[in-house]
Amino acid sequence: MTGGAGDDGYIVEFYRLGGAVKVTAFDPETLTEVSIVGDPKAGEAALGRAAVAKLEYVLRKARGNGGTPPPAGPGILV
Repeated sequence: MTGGAGDDGYIVEFYRLGGAVKVTAFDPETLTEVSIVGDPKAGEAALGRAAVAKLEYVLRKARGNGGTPPPAGPGILV
């Protein structure tokens, strides 16, 4: 599935993992990628919107940080 809010050209991928769905949204212009995990009962449309909303949040945050996307890393241990 391609497209996003306003058809910004995001790539959205759905991957079923047992009782959950991993949704990845990717912006080919900035090479920024985010993922969420959700309940498949929510439906692809709702999960796709949530992933795109997260991607747009990360992109807005990066623009506020001089336009550079956040550094890739192993994540944060909580």
